[in-house]
Amino acid sequence: MAGRLPTGIDVLDRMLDGGIPAGSVIAFKAQPSSQSELLLYELTAARRTLYLSSKRSSAAIRDALERANTRVGNPNIQEIEPDTPLDHANHHVRALPEECNLIIDPMDPLEASETTRYQNFLNNLQTHMINTESLAFLHCLEGRSVPAERDTTEYVADVVFDLETTIRGDSIVNRLSVPKFRGGRALDEPIKLELSERVSVDTSRDIA
Repeated sequence: MAGRLPTGIDVLDRMLDGGIPAGSVIAFKAQPSSQSELLLYELTAARRTLYLSSKRSSAAIRDALERANTRVGNPNIQEIEPDTPLDHANHHVRALPEECNLIIDPMDPLEASETTRYQNFLNNLQTHMINTESLAFLHCLEGRSVPAERDTTEYVADVVFDLETTIRGDSIVNRLSVPKFRGGRALDEPIKLELSERVSVDTSRDIA
């Protein structure tokens, strides 16, 4: 579909009518104990990717990509300085070329910034994504302590991915919802995903 960029994850692209509108900011919400990073890793295979890490070392992410049993790309991995996360992230965002993926993993340290500065960062990010026709994926951890600016992130985001992971007896169930989708169609119901070695659809039926 014209004007859309595929994520590279077939199941998502089919559900989203070919992908996500170029220029979009996506808030990807997930529990810290989930396998949400698998989805981030597969995103790197679709196009050039700048991977900004705010908590893990670049060596740790590179090692995880090399060990991933799925299709991945060769992203430019940079660590965000913990003392000035907004300034450092903004420096990298301004240098992002056209039609790229930007991944910020996770957003928590940036969301802990002062409200006005954080809002300005998000607005500048959104403008740059539009100007470069790129996609920004913001990994938002839904742990025990959610940053105060999380509502701002979700409001500014054009698309929201919400991964819910639950344990049922001896099985782990992952459901991906897309409740918000500017410029497209939000999904009517969650997608049941299998997140083991790669991202795939779980076609098994739930048994009450």
